[in-house]
Amino acid sequence: MTDESAQKIDRHMLEALVCPVTQGRLSYDAAAQELISQTAHLAFPIRNGIPIMLASEARELD
Repeated sequence: MTDESAQKIDRHMLEALVCPVTQGRLSYDAAAQELISQTAHLAFPIRNGIPIMLASEARELD
């Protein structure tokens, strides 16, 4: 998979996803390939175009 195809994320899918910790809204950081939960202060990675929605895989935000 090329970098370009890995960065193409279905916007409808993103709108349906919520934070698994808070059930709150997520924002998409295209540059970092992460879904951000401001409420939980977590960033969930997107690997090969697939959001990894596990709290154990999330990066804590400062």
